[in-house]
Amino acid sequence: MGKATGFLEYERVNENYLKVEERLKNYKEFTIPLEENKLKTQGARCMDCGIPFCHSGCPLGNRIPDFNDKVYKGRWKEAAQILHSTNNFPEFTGRLCPAPCEEACVLGINEDPVTIENIEKNIIETAFKEGWIVPKPPQNRTGKKVAIIGSGPSGLAAAQQLNRAGHWVTVFERDAKIGGLLRYGIPDFKLEKHIIDRRLQILEAEGITFQTVAHVGQNISVETIKASFDAVLLCGGATERRSMPVKGIHLKGIHQAMDFLKLNNQYVDGLVPFDEIISAKDKKVIVIGGGDTGSDCIGTSNRHGAVSVANFEILSKPSEGRPAHQPWPYWPMKLKTTSSHQEGVERFFSISTKEFIGDKNGNVVGLKTVEVEWVFKDGERPQLIEIPNTEKDWDCDLVLLALGFVGAEKTLAEQFGVEMDFRTNIKASTKDYATNVKGIFSAGDMRRGQSLIVWAISEGRQAAYHIDKYLMGTSLLPLKDENDLPRI
Repeated sequence: MGKATGFLEYERVNENYLKVEERLKNYKEFTIPLEENKLKTQGARCMDCGIPFCHSGCPLGNRIPDFNDKVYKGRWKEAAQILHSTNNFPEFTGRLCPAPCEEACVLGINEDPVTIENIEKNIIETAFKEGWIVPKPPQNRTGKKVAIIGSGPSGLAAAQQLNRAGHWVTVFERDAKIGGLLRYGIPDFKLEKHIIDRRLQILEAEGITFQTVAHVGQNISVETIKASFDAVLLCGGATERRSMPVKGIHLKGIHQAMDFLKLNNQYVDGLVPFDEIISAKDKKVIVIGGGDTGSDCIGTSNRHGAVSVANFEILSKPSEGRPAHQPWPYWPMKLKTTSSHQEGVERFFSISTKEFIGDKNGNVVGLKTVEVEWVFKDGERPQLIEIPNTEKDWDCDLVLLALGFVGAEKTLAEQFGVEMDFRTNIKASTKDYATNVKGIFSAGDMRRGQSLIVWAISEGRQAAYHIDKYLMGTSLLPLKDENDLPRI
């Protein structure tokens, strides 16, 4: 490493944010980049640790010490080349990944870990600014055609890899624009959509074809896909939303979080007017679900001008530090306070919704809850126990269900004849990502279930290798050993 004692000399420094009152005025990203000299010292904090456990924390196997060293030395172009050798879209992961690499950082045993994610974002932004990210179409074409259904991060990663191998790749997207959850699930204040568009321009210039409003199984038949392509990759995501078996769930004013977020993203994009979205303006909002999607709903509701925002989580409140049963370098389930939480919300843990209350017109006006506790017994699944005499009524005008997803939609599986597993994901082996139907593969959330963006890109890259090998008998695309992938 260029600065072997850097971790002893420099403290971790994070990006700053615009003040809450400023950033709530719009939907733009609000981070304030660090100066280059500070970024260099952050790169210098990377230790000469012998065994870089950050590799084991990253599903992509990013060569983190290598690009940290280049940043410290000011060799940004080399850092960008190293970063792109394992990650197709660091501009996405540098903004959206929860950074399991940082939790596995050796420095994190007794100090603050290296700011890996922020360094990654600055590498790619420097590369775009300097004009280093240019189209690199393949020199030769194989004549083979691959259809990729779904344009989220797994589909896009697979498309670029397969195109690099020389295959003709067409990506089918049922929505009006490319990007999947990147486009319609992630708010602009976390990922402005021009970041997606500039990458798509590169992919198109490299020879990838994109078809939007192309709903395979509806306006494009499965038979047409099978007849026109030599291989098919299903990357449709885990889009079946979880609901609640609770009285009053069908009242007006109760919405799935992804419907709320998608409409708002379309409004920000100028596709729909504000009066056609699910608005939180002047409303008492309750968000049920304490994950990242719930956090995104909180940030969006505050930008609408909600009167109040409350967040319910059925799980108990996590510890602020690393739990004893999740030691380094494992991923810890600890309390996460996001920028959206800091913008205004009351958070409640160990609370369960019992009933939604409506008025005579069928509008939700409140809900009833009860406090709960989780009872753990050896060899048994945890039991959820209601605590007597803890019932409470809450006023609300808008309820957003951020409860996660229960698997993939069944339409494609049924029409292609591929099997699904017990979790209603497409059944495809990690050995070759192949389904039970020859020539049809699956990757990303559609195969593994709801997961991280970094996993989606990893899955797309892995699947591309196996599809290339299926088509050509061998492949020169990079492949990460499945035994090296983290289990998070």
